[in-house]
Amino acid sequence: QLQLVESGGGLVQPGGSLRLSCAASGSIFSRYAMGWYRQAPGRQRELVAQITSGGSINYADSVKGRFTISRDNAKKMVYMQMNSLKPEDTAVYYCNAERGGVASWGQGTQVIVSS
Repeated sequence: QLQLVESGGGLVQPGGSLRLSCAASGSIFSRYAMGWYRQAPGRQRELVAQITSGGSINYADSVKGRFTISRDNAKKMVYMQMNSLKPEDTAVYYCNAERGGVASWGQGTQVIVSS
């Protein structure tokens, strides 16, 4: 399993941007599918974006065209650029790593979109 630490959350106005980062420690990072999930108060955790070890990317419909996930295997980092943020993007965002049916999670970073 990987150890994951998120950063980059905060308070932003509607229409603004944030960049989330996830630092991973452990071996064979490049073989993991990496993803960002979010959980808003009173709601279930949902997948926001995922990038596989081969570079295939999947986005939730609600963020397509606004969010961009990327990874840097040499630095063991995953990023998510979030543009045109909306109040409904407010949530705790979690970094996720999956391989062989085993998942690792970070502690989460809070994103608040409000004027």
